[in-house]
Amino acid sequence: MTPLDLVPRPRTAHTAQGEGFTLGPRTALDTGPGTGATAHRIRAELGAATAAPLLPPDGTEQHVLALRLDPALGPEAYRLTVGAGRAEITGGAAPGVYWGAQTLRQLLPPRAWRRAGDAEDGAATAPPVRIEDAPRFPWRGFMLDVARHFTPKEGVLRVLDLLAAHKLNVFHFHLTDDQGWRIEIRRHPRLTTVGAVRSRTRVGHRASELWDPQPHGGHYTQDDIREIVAYAAARHITVVPEIDIPGHSQAAIAAYPFLGNADAVDTEALEPWTDWGVNPNVLAPTDAVLRFYEEVLEEVLELFPSPYVHIGGDECPDDQWAASPAARARMAEEGVTDPGRLQDWFNRHFGAWLAARGRRLVGWDEILQSRDPRTGAGEPGADRELPPGAVVSSWRGYSGGVAAAEAGHDVIMCPEQHVYLNHRQDGGPDEPAPIGFVRTLRDVYLFEPLPPRLAGTPHAAHVLGTQANLWTECVDTQQRLDYLAFPRLCAFAEVAWSALPPPAERDFADFERRMTAAHYARLDALGVKYRPPSGPYPWQRRTGVLGRPLDGPPPIV
Repeated sequence: MTPLDLVPRPRTAHTAQGEGFTLGPRTALDTGPGTGATAHRIRAELGAATAAPLLPPDGTEQHVLALRLDPALGPEAYRLTVGAGRAEITGGAAPGVYWGAQTLRQLLPPRAWRRAGDAEDGAATAPPVRIEDAPRFPWRGFMLDVARHFTPKEGVLRVLDLLAAHKLNVFHFHLTDDQGWRIEIRRHPRLTTVGAVRSRTRVGHRASELWDPQPHGGHYTQDDIREIVAYAAARHITVVPEIDIPGHSQAAIAAYPFLGNADAVDTEALEPWTDWGVNPNVLAPTDAVLRFYEEVLEEVLELFPSPYVHIGGDECPDDQWAASPAARARMAEEGVTDPGRLQDWFNRHFGAWLAARGRRLVGWDEILQSRDPRTGAGEPGADRELPPGAVVSSWRGYSGGVAAAEAGHDVIMCPEQHVYLNHRQDGGPDEPAPIGFVRTLRDVYLFEPLPPRLAGTPHAAHVLGTQANLWTECVDTQQRLDYLAFPRLCAFAEVAWSALPPPAERDFADFERRMTAAHYARLDALGVKYRPPSGPYPWQRRTGVLGRPLDGPPPIV
């Protein structure tokens, strides 16, 4: 391994000659003001792996690791200097010091990523180097869908560790959907006693004839959520909750039938959905529904300090609104003739409600563009009026993000054609449940979050960053999550963090070299069951589970 085998790649890294710095039994940790929290993490992570107690200097130590703050640097920027007997991490604020510590850990042998080491084998040496680094984007996110298949709390904490190791700083927590409601709401307990359990599950794509007859369920208590949020905060990760409104709501309607359009369909007969796809059962546009979700969000805001709250807003068919007398009455009250405009009514209400409490609404790009959710029909463009401060997650290509930015709204770029990690990684027959387009490791590495149309314009400042998404219809175990996310999430992390050249000039061969030389070994030490470069191992395949292969290259819109 060389000092440059780092992922994500730093802005500058200069190697030097001479002795390096050793973490071991006689290494001290010198903490400057404001670095105490990072010192705690270093003792828990590096100290455990290298058998280094990392006590304060007392004059008997052989090596010293110093942590400092320099306000002249950006909050997430850092400077790492490693020399003979001393290493110093200087950050613009606590997050920068923490990211510098992650880089120092990568300079050590891969065993530094294990949970424990002994005094004989644990000590590890970093080579002399000077690194100056800062992120390209302030929002470097990963979305995990826990509604389709539930990830237990321990699995979520593990995901947060893996995000921190790659300098990703936003965890988008997709907590509710048609197939399950995953967060305890004390005022409305049936959301989890009823809404968190479905009777069976389709295995594979919705065209599959295979079913798992075992009921599937699970949810996080409010204490679980507090633990997850605190665990993330210690790693400088913001947790953004998603509570879907007004579509993707069958689990909630099954728990409380009055939430649905009961004058148009038999909501009493609904249960959490056992299938996949776009669901017709959406929330009723009534004052009672608004108050119910205000009560839900009141508890959500108590648990999540994030300035952002995601309300979904995607794939919301309007058929039931067109058939509902109550919905038509609301349309008349609002002065609209298109049932789809009732989604604007929800957006405006909750945008204002969140803003009054110091939070910002985030939604998928349908909150801005009213193209048909089943066919994608309709011209791209900003044809909905968003509440002030709303943020758009652009998932149906670039067009939603471009339209939002040009209309003055902040944007998160997460186009399905590039960074949906549930899509298959190869076109071969061995990929497990081959969903969607082929998105190889190289494809992800060549993704450019800033749309060319915005580059060099004032609107580019509205691109807060980028996010990779992992939907879990076909992800029912931790091993399958690992397989789909890694190593592609490593490539995505570099795209989000590093100041890379345009895609045509990117050195994917160098990225592959760094992965092979060092980073796969780090993933091994972390216990990540990634997809091998040569293809899936036999036990990673899912023979006979129907996917959804799409022919041809993905459309870029």
